[in-house]
Amino acid sequence: MSEEQSTVDLDAAAASDGHSYGRRYTEAMIPVFGTPQRVLMRGEGVHVWDDHGTQYLDLLGGIAVNTLGHRHPAILSALAKQAEDLVHVSNFFATAPQIELAETLLRLACAPEGSGVFFANSGTEANEAAFKIARRHGGADRPRILALTDSFHGRTMGALALTSKEAYRVPFEPLPGGVEFLPANDEDALAAALAPGDVAAVFAEPIQGEAGVRPLDPTYLQALRLLTREHGTLLILDEVQSGIARSGHWFAHQATDGVVPDVMTLAKGLGGGFPIGALIAFGPEVRALLSAGQHGTTFGGNPLGAAVALAVLGTITEDGLLDHVREVGDRFAESVSALADPRITEVRGAGLLRGIGLSEPIAPQVAAASLEAGFIVNAPNPSTIRIAPPLIITAEELGTFTAALPGLLDTVLANATEGA
Repeated sequence: MSEEQSTVDLDAAAASDGHSYGRRYTEAMIPVFGTPQRVLMRGEGVHVWDDHGTQYLDLLGGIAVNTLGHRHPAILSALAKQAEDLVHVSNFFATAPQIELAETLLRLACAPEGSGVFFANSGTEANEAAFKIARRHGGADRPRILALTDSFHGRTMGALALTSKEAYRVPFEPLPGGVEFLPANDEDALAAALAPGDVAAVFAEPIQGEAGVRPLDPTYLQALRLLTREHGTLLILDEVQSGIARSGHWFAHQATDGVVPDVMTLAKGLGGGFPIGALIAFGPEVRALLSAGQHGTTFGGNPLGAAVALAVLGTITEDGLLDHVREVGDRFAESVSALADPRITEVRGAGLLRGIGLSEPIAPQVAAASLEAGFIVNAPNPSTIRIAPPLIITAEELGTFTAALPGLLDTVLANATEGA
C-alpha cells in the first residue's frame, strides 16, 4: 500500500466514525494520561503517521521502547512464527523462548554462575520484585532502603515508594515505609547513610531519565558499588530506560569499570514494543532471596514476549547497533553543541538517550512546537528536551531535528513575548 493510499484510508476512517478519535478517547478512557497529543495510526522505521495522515519523525521511540523502530521485519517474523506454536502458557510450565532469553540476558549482563532471571511485564513490576528482594535481604536487622533524589522507578505502590517526586507520591500515601532519599553524586551523604550498617539496598538509575537524562558520575557509581559491598548492602540498578543498548552499551553501568550490581531491572527496549520486563539477580546468594511462591506473575516471560525479545537482542548484535548507537548519539550531541545557541546549555546522556538542557523553562512549549513541525520529542522537566529514538535512526535523520531546533526555539520565545 502506498503512502498516498494510506493517507486517504486513514482520513476516511477518521471521518466515517462520526466522532473524532480524540473525543472518543476522552469519553472512553480514565484520564490518567491527560489529553493525547495525536492519534497515531501506523509506523514504518523511524516514522509514524496520525489519523489525518501527517508524518512525524519519532525521536522518542515510545519513551525508549521501540528499539528497532516500527514494523521491523525481525519483530514481525518473531511474532508470526511464535504465534503459530504457542502464545501463552502458565508459569507451571517452561518454554524454549523463555529459557533462551534468560540465558541470553545472563550472558550479556556478564552475570556470574548461579545468577537468575525473573520475567515481568513492565519496568515497575521488575522494580516491585527488586523491592521484595531488598526486603528479604534486609529482614528485621536492615529496615532501611535508599534511593536517589530525582529518581523514578514506577507507579505501583512499592516502586512509587522509591520514586522521589512528591507529586507522584503524596496522593497515595502511606506508601511502603523505610525508604530514604539521598542526593545523587554525593559520596559523603552515601557513606554517612550506609555507616550504621542497617541498609538493605540502594536503588539507583545509572542515567536518571525522568530527572532530565542525568547520568550518575562514574566515580559516584563506583563508590556506590564499593560502599554497598563494604556494608553488606545490595546495589540494585534500574536500567529500565538506559538498558538494552540505549546508551551504546548493553547496559549503561557497563561503561564504568568495576561496577557489577547485585540486582538489575529491565523493560522498555527489551521487547522493542512488546510488553516485557526482567530482573536479573547476580550470583546464587541474591538469586536465593526469592523462593517458590514468594513472587509470581501470570504473563511474565510468556513465549510470545520472549520470542520478540530474543529477536530484538539478536538484531542488535547482528546489525552492530551498539557501535552505531555510540557513533550516532555522539554525533548528535556534538552537532547540537556546535549550534552554539545560548538558549541551549548542554547535551547530557549517552548513546541515543539524550537530554538537551535549555536556559529557560520552555521545554514543554518546545516539545509542542516540535510536534507541529513533525518531530516527536518530550519534556521530562521544564528545562529539558529528551530524545530516545529507535536505535536504527541515522545521523542524517537526527540532523533534521538539529537543523530545526534554533527555529523552534525562536517560535516558542516569540509566542511567549507576544503573550506577555
